[in-house]
Amino acid sequence: MATMADVALRAGVSVSTVSHVINGTRFVKEETRAEVLEAIRATSYAGNSIARSLATSSTQTLGLAVSTVANLHFAELLSSIDATARAAGYTLLMADTHDDPAEELRIVQNLHQRRVDGLLLATATGARGAALRYLKDARLPTVLLDRCASPAFDQVGTANVEATARLVDHLADCGHTRIGMISGRRGVRTTSERVRGWRRGMERRGLEASDELVVSGNAQAHVAQQAVEQLLAIERPPTALVVGNNHMTIGVLRGLRRMGRKVPRDLALCAFDHFAWADLIEPALTAIAQPLEQIGATAVRLLVERIADPDGARQTVLLEPTLVHGESCGCGYGAPLPG
Repeated sequence: MATMADVALRAGVSVSTVSHVINGTRFVKEETRAEVLEAIRATSYAGNSIARSLATSSTQTLGLAVSTVANLHFAELLSSIDATARAAGYTLLMADTHDDPAEELRIVQNLHQRRVDGLLLATATGARGAALRYLKDARLPTVLLDRCASPAFDQVGTANVEATARLVDHLADCGHTRIGMISGRRGVRTTSERVRGWRRGMERRGLEASDELVVSGNAQAHVAQQAVEQLLAIERPPTALVVGNNHMTIGVLRGLRRMGRKVPRDLALCAFDHFAWADLIEPALTAIAQPLEQIGATAVRLLVERIADPDGARQTVLLEPTLVHGESCGCGYGAPLPG
């Protein structure tokens, strides 16, 4: 199997020059670059895939930057994204941002330097974040995934605001007037949208949307456990609760069990994000189920279209979720549903 040294010897250049041509890490004269490409072809270095990508300016790879370890939601999305990318002829390069803005920028830059043809990004920052500024300047085809932070990019996600308002509506229909919320990580677009949805639902039902009824669970189970204990310790605690994501739902249920509270007898519960094993929880969760397969497939489709047409009009696609009705909302425990 040919090595980089074999390529360098045939082209009459140094190994470092071959490396710079392959990785694009330094300017190389066009004449020298052409000699290196010819040597790559002649030696069949890396099965000609590097030479082919340099010649066509395409690597047939897509980057995916999400917080997969900290969020089960993105892990479920990955299957759909990978299947759709492979069907379109692309290989997926994935990196975990840990929802850290500095790490997100580093990963975005690294994937760009690895010459991905396009990027799927669940950004931890807003439109003014360093990663989005970098991507805009670099003109790398990008689709924002799940977190629709800027119309300057194609983006696909869930209609979070109205979906969360529907959870409030459902709890109000069950007879609750004091409805709290455990919200996600501050500064993340989905968090602000779901809090806005909670307020919309409260206001249209004529209920008090007091700030003391919203406590951050930081999208983490152990923080959400502390948050529900804090929320139930206020002078007028809620009788029902909306939880902002699946990780936090686990923490809330753990906290309630530690306090000896029963769902829905002592606290009615609705959650955002239905997950595969939610039906194993007793009582079964009433939750918003996002169309994860459709989100992943749509995101890849938009990205492939953007690669083919870099200057076309940007699209924002918000997909409708569904309400999975379980027993945690307490319909059978409180006031009957109207009608």
